[in-house]
Amino acid sequence: MTEYLRFFGAESPLAGHVDGFAPRAEQQQMAEAVGAALDGGDTLLVEAGTGIGKTFAYLVPALLSGQRIVVSTGTRNLQDQLFNRDLPTITRAIGRPVSVALLKGRANYLCLHRLSLAVEQGHGGRWLAAVRKWSGYTSAGDRAELREVPEDASVWPAVTSTVDNCLGSECSQYESCFVVQARRAAQEADIVVVNHHLLLADFALKEEGFGELLPGADACIIDEAHQLPEVAASFFGVAVSARQFGSLVRDTTAELLDAGQPDPEWRRPGDELERAVADLGLALGQGSGRRGWDEAPRSAPGALETVADSLAAFDAALEPLAGHHAGLDNCRQRARELAARLEKFSSPDDEPGLRWLDAHRRGFSLHLTPFDVSERLGDLVDRQDGAWIFTSATLAVGEDFSHFEGRLGVESARTLKLDSPFDFERNTLLLLPNDLPMPNDPGFTRRLCTELKPLVDAAAGGAFLLFTSYRALHEAAALLGAGGEFELAHPLFVQGQGPREALLEQFREHGDAVLLGTSSFWEGVDVRGTALRLVIIDKLPFASPGDPVMQARLEAIRRSGGNPFADYQLPQAVLSLKQGVGRLIRDHDDYGVAVLCDPRLRSRSYGRVFLRSLPPMPVTDSVADACEFFADRPGFELHA
Repeated sequence: MTEYLRFFGAESPLAGHVDGFAPRAEQQQMAEAVGAALDGGDTLLVEAGTGIGKTFAYLVPALLSGQRIVVSTGTRNLQDQLFNRDLPTITRAIGRPVSVALLKGRANYLCLHRLSLAVEQGHGGRWLAAVRKWSGYTSAGDRAELREVPEDASVWPAVTSTVDNCLGSECSQYESCFVVQARRAAQEADIVVVNHHLLLADFALKEEGFGELLPGADACIIDEAHQLPEVAASFFGVAVSARQFGSLVRDTTAELLDAGQPDPEWRRPGDELERAVADLGLALGQGSGRRGWDEAPRSAPGALETVADSLAAFDAALEPLAGHHAGLDNCRQRARELAARLEKFSSPDDEPGLRWLDAHRRGFSLHLTPFDVSERLGDLVDRQDGAWIFTSATLAVGEDFSHFEGRLGVESARTLKLDSPFDFERNTLLLLPNDLPMPNDPGFTRRLCTELKPLVDAAAGGAFLLFTSYRALHEAAALLGAGGEFELAHPLFVQGQGPREALLEQFREHGDAVLLGTSSFWEGVDVRGTALRLVIIDKLPFASPGDPVMQARLEAIRRSGGNPFADYQLPQAVLSLKQGVGRLIRDHDDYGVAVLCDPRLRSRSYGRVFLRSLPPMPVTDSVADACEFFADRPGFELHA
C-alpha cells in the first residue's frame, strides 16, 4: 500500500476532517505523480478535470515531502482558500506540524505610513474611520479581514502602498510594516502560498540577487497554471498610466505637507505635469479603446514628449529637498522610474515588443508588451533547482499538451491528463442548435434569445448566458430584461451591475436566476448544486483579431514560420471553451445542459477539435430534447 493510497483510500485520515470525503482513483493517481515529481525534481504538467480534488492531490504530497515549497495561484480567492481552509485541514489530518505562510501583493496590506497621511489629508472617504479603527487591532494588516469595507472603496489606494510609493527601510514604520512581517514569515515557512505575479516578481529580483522566496525553495507548484503565460506577458512588459502620474502628484503634495513645505509654489511643477498628462489623454482620444501606437493620432507623439519634459521639470523641482525627507526622496525616485518607462516605450529599436495604448473614459495607459514570454518562463524553470508542477483543469487540447508547453518554454516535461470522475453521460446534455445563423450575422443575438428562451423557461432559470463580447451582452440584456421583447420571468443579473462576487451570491441565493456575463464569468466561478443547471455560450471564444496584442502575437508566429490559427488561436479558444463549459458541473449530484450556439462547431473542420476536448456529454440538436431533459430530472419540480 503506497502512502498516497492510505491518504486517499477508504481508510483515509482525511475522512474525519473533510465532509463528504470519498476515495477517488484520479486523485490518488495525481498525488502519486506529484510525489514522484517532487522526489525526482522533475517538471510535471497535470490537467485535472473538475471533481478530482487536485488541490488536496498536490498539497498532501507537498506536506509529506518535507521540502520547502512555493505554491502559486492565479487568484487571491484561491490563496485565501488554501491558507485558511485546505492547508489547516490537511495538517490536522496528517498530524504533523508544518509551517505555512500566506504572501500577497503589497496592495493587499495596510500601510501605516500612508494611513497617517490619509488621516492628515482627510483622504479615503467615509470608510477611513473603519480602516483607522481596524488598524488598532489587526495583526496581519490583510485588507481581506475588513469585510465591511468594499474591495473597490476609494480608501484602499490611499492607505495601501505600491512598489512605486513604498519608502522601504527609510520608512519610520518599517519595523511595524505588515508587508515586511509577511515577507519574514514567508522566508521561514515550509509552505508559502503566493500568486503568479508575486512569483514572477521574485524571479525578477532573483536575477538581480535579491530574490526572497525562490532561492530557498525546493519546489514550485503552480495552480491555475493556464493563467501564467498571460500574467507573464503583462509582468515582463512596460506600462505607464494616467493614474500613476496623478498618484505621483497627489503623494508628493501630501509628503510636502508632512515635510513642512506647504508653500503653494511647490505645487506648480505638479500642476504642469497634470496638465501635460490631461493633454496627452485628449490627444489619444478619450474612450477610443485599445489600438496600436502606430494608429494613434498624429498629435500623440508630441503630447507624449511634453509629458516627458514636464516629468523632468517635476524631478528637478524636488532636487533642493533631496536627502531631507524620505517620502519626498521616494516621490522623486518614482518620477525618474516613470521617465525611464516612457523612454523604453518611445525607443522601438532598443525594446522589442508591441507598443499599444488603451484610451478609456477615465484616463489612458501606454503599454510595451513582449511578443513572446516563453523564453523568460523557460529560463525561470531551468534556473530554479527542484521540481515544477503545473496544474489546471485546462492545459491540453484533446490529449495534446504541446501548446501549453510551448507557451511555458519547457521541453521534455512529464504530462498527465485526468478526466473528471463526474457522470457526464447521465447528468448532462450538450445542445448544438442547428437553426441559428452564423456568428457574424447582425441578428445572431436576437435569434439566440428567440430560440433559447423556451429552454431557459423549461429549466426554470438557474442559467448562465456567457458571451464573447460586451456588445452581445448588452443586446441580450435589453431583449431579456424588464420591458424587453423576450422579458424573462426570472431574476436577471447582468455583469457590470455590481461586483462579481456580489452578483454570484445573489444568483446562488435565488436558485432560479439568470446571469449574463462575459470573460470574467468563464472561469474561476464555482456554483454548486441546482442553482446553476443551464450554461449557454453564444460563440466560440476566439480572441478578437482586432486586438493589437493579438495581432502582434500572430504576426510573430507568422514570421517564425508557424501557423497563427493552428498554433495559437485555435488551441487558446479550445482551452477557453473548456473553462466556460466547466462552469456547469461542479459536484457529483449536479446536472444540467450546456448549449453551444456557434454553427461553426458543425460546419467547420476545426469544430471537431473543440468537441473532442469537452467532457463525454450526450449530444442533441433539438431544443425540445433539452427541455425534456429538465422535465425528467428527479426532484426537479422542487426548483420549477
